[in-house]
Amino acid sequence: MNETIRQIGGAPVRVVTVNTAVVGTGAAGYNAALRVKSGGQDDVAIVTEGVNMGTSRNTGSDKQTYYKMNLCGDYPDSPAAMARDLFAGRCVDGDIALCEAALSVQCFMNLCEAGVPFPVNRYGEYVGYKTDHDPCARATSVGPLTSKMMTEQLQKRAEAAGIPVFDGYVVVAILKDADGRACGLLTLNRSGAADPDSRFVLFNCRNIVFAVGGPAGIYENSVYPVGHNGSSGVAFEAGVTGRNLTEWQYGLASTAPRWNVSGTYMQVLPRFVSVDPDGTEHEFLDEYFDDRGACLSMVFKKGYEWPFDSRKALTGSSVIDLLVYRETVLRGRRVFLDFRTNPFGADEVDYASLTDEAREYLENAGACFGTPIERLLHMNAPAVELYRSKGVDITKEPLEIALCAQHSNGGLSIDLWWQTNVPGLFAAGEAAGSHGVYRPGGSALNAGQVGSLRAAQYITHLGKDHPLDDAAFDAAAQPMLDAHRALTDAIIGGNDTAGKLLHETASRMSAVGGPIRNVDQMRTALAEVQDLFRHFTERVRVPSADGLMRAYRLRDVLIAQSTVLYAMIDYTAHGGHSRGSALYTAPDGEKPANMEELFRFVPDHNELDGVTQEVRWSADGCAASWRDVHPLPEGGGFFENVWREYRENGSVW
Repeated sequence: MNETIRQIGGAPVRVVTVNTAVVGTGAAGYNAALRVKSGGQDDVAIVTEGVNMGTSRNTGSDKQTYYKMNLCGDYPDSPAAMARDLFAGRCVDGDIALCEAALSVQCFMNLCEAGVPFPVNRYGEYVGYKTDHDPCARATSVGPLTSKMMTEQLQKRAEAAGIPVFDGYVVVAILKDADGRACGLLTLNRSGAADPDSRFVLFNCRNIVFAVGGPAGIYENSVYPVGHNGSSGVAFEAGVTGRNLTEWQYGLASTAPRWNVSGTYMQVLPRFVSVDPDGTEHEFLDEYFDDRGACLSMVFKKGYEWPFDSRKALTGSSVIDLLVYRETVLRGRRVFLDFRTNPFGADEVDYASLTDEAREYLENAGACFGTPIERLLHMNAPAVELYRSKGVDITKEPLEIALCAQHSNGGLSIDLWWQTNVPGLFAAGEAAGSHGVYRPGGSALNAGQVGSLRAAQYITHLGKDHPLDDAAFDAAAQPMLDAHRALTDAIIGGNDTAGKLLHETASRMSAVGGPIRNVDQMRTALAEVQDLFRHFTERVRVPSADGLMRAYRLRDVLIAQSTVLYAMIDYTAHGGHSRGSALYTAPDGEKPANMEELFRFVPDHNELDGVTQEVRWSADGCAASWRDVHPLPEGGGFFENVWREYRENGSVW
């Protein structure tokens, strides 16, 4: 690695030259850098907006799950079996599913060796449990902060390995050479933004691993941590196609702090309350359910059926999600969970009125007593302490919630080496579109580790060439550098509009392109997003260079929103109906009893399961294509033949 200051476009700019740049300091980013270095490529560096930012480090759940092949008991399991279960998530490429299954044990054991304390029994078996869409008890956890601990332990290894980290550098463009290959990054230097000559820093690199998380910033109602917004728009602008962008996961979450209210938060049967702007309270579940026992049983089930699921939207637990959405979006109320008193003003819950499943669970837990907070302290005291550590004492105050975006199952299109359609540019972690409509709980953490390993393996075998020479790189970088110099000059000065516009466009996306989607409203939203992007330098202003981060965040969000909205509209044009965590409104469909017409929908019947949608963005408009998913490979092989191929060329190339 070397750094120089050169004249490009008539002004000085710092240029860092390195073989491989990893963007992001989450679990996938750190693992990618470590794997590249351990594979023999010492010339690797990490570029990040902020080391302590990101989803991996700042999020979790009631019991955050890591999903891998079973390593205990007598459950029969194999890479092929796990791959079949991942592939069954629908719209999943089979080769990627097999990679995630086959490498799950290697990646899991790497984390264990790094110091992540996944539980073992006295015989050394890594014990597990069943999660959603999981037949083999493959799930494990170290508690609510599993991904945080993964990130911290991998960071320690990266620091010990001496991998340099460029902290405070926001990627605003991916550079490509004349052949269309990724050749570098244009970054905004946060600490030097006030000085036009220090504002931008260029990275000249042969390989880029984009581990920036999902495009969280496109939604207002979000359980992604504050400070994580993603950078998918940068990749779309560079020509990377998006895959399965229609597929998201939404669920009930607190809004301050942002945290999933899954598991025991629901199973202790809290009181749901909405509040009008004038302060009037409504225990709104009681307005919908005739049978209070059935209502509370549904709340209980919401704990382990946490994601909104259109298959459960007519009579199942996702009715709870729709009722919260109705209160917040349609009625303009704030919704709270109150753990201090029992629902419906009762001194005691009528446990006999619950379903056998709910009643027996609470009986086995010894929790058929008291108030919701007393039951929660008995069953899962750390869940109470978690909120207290974030400044909210749910023993004394209610907890505001909403139906929020939680995870993008789609993302950037990748091959079985996690390389995008732009050569030299890889995606790992949530940024990569390796999932489909459904996925086993915790599979995202495994996918991030496997994807970063696969990218590193490719880089260390086939990405050894040097970055471009100075003259070639300067020629490739100058047009983009000039454009962004002009952009920042145009928007600095005047009253701040970037923050207001960012709030408006994110709120609009949550209302029309979140869990409830109306195609006419999405078309209107898409036109508004595209119009703002076309007139960006006319309508966006920041008072000083300190506001450039907001402006660039808005720009990235607009590109990502237009790509995602186009994908959703195109999905309906191809006959797609409500599936996964999305309900597409349809006047000829069904709706839950006594609900508004907005919630009328046609359930999906697997018509598009065998294909995947890919969308390409351009400033003039998006375009979509559809292809068959890659089938599940047979895998395996005769040992002597595989061994010979492996000796000769590494087998994999």
